[in-house]
Amino acid sequence: MNDFTQDKARIITVGALKFKVCIQGEGEPLLLLHGFPDDQNVWQKVVPLMVEQGYKVITFDQRGCGESDAPVGRKHYKIRTIVEDIPGILDALNISDPVALMSHDWGAVIGWGLSLFHPERVKAHVAISVGHPQSYGRAGFRQKFIKGFYTLWFQLTGVTEYYLLHGGFSRWLSRYNDEADVLKRMSRPGRLTAALNWYRANFIDILFSKWPHCVVPTLGVWSSDDAYLTEAQLCNSEKYMDAQWQYSRIDGAGHWVPQDAPEKLSELASKWFAQH
Repeated sequence: MNDFTQDKARIITVGALKFKVCIQGEGEPLLLLHGFPDDQNVWQKVVPLMVEQGYKVITFDQRGCGESDAPVGRKHYKIRTIVEDIPGILDALNISDPVALMSHDWGAVIGWGLSLFHPERVKAHVAISVGHPQSYGRAGFRQKFIKGFYTLWFQLTGVTEYYLLHGGFSRWLSRYNDEADVLKRMSRPGRLTAALNWYRANFIDILFSKWPHCVVPTLGVWSSDDAYLTEAQLCNSEKYMDAQWQYSRIDGAGHWVPQDAPEKLSELASKWFAQH
């Protein structure tokens, strides 16, 4: 995958960590959050479409991902810890007003977290694929043991790393656009373990913690060919909303909606943000 943001990149230090951050366009700030096993380049088809809509689009490699720092140890990858990176990055960019937010996969979990714990920083949110943490945690058999069983075997330290780096990525990733890029990035020392620590540090909390209701207007987007997440865990997020909620389904797209349906996703997001 080509690094579409290389000429726009800058390094921002938040606390003890350095993050690769890219900004494109002018106008209202829009923050995009990627998931696993991605970096910010998963948004490469979405960014120009949102720039055309008049947004200043901010992307960054989250901790443990891409070219940002990857601290060693699970404790560095708790949801609340990852969420706290974002206000620091926005402050470093002199962005104090609430931002439009679009997030995917694990990025959606962090997007929900930002909306729950720092609602003053988010104007409106588009959460792709993953529902409110309480909704996901209470999802039924199909989510936990059929579509989401991989989250259980991701807990096996060393075993998972060996499997994924020795052909597992090719077998596990469904309809991903560039498996070779994933393998190259994750083969760097410590990088795959850092990415998997997002799962390992939060497995129990996601399943058993009580999460607050969301007060940020949120559009949930799910794709019909998602191999890893059920429609119900996203739709049931409405139960945990104390703000406007809307749901949209994109038919014919796989899990990686920003790659499979960038035009439709951008259209939905633009209409949602225009309402707020």
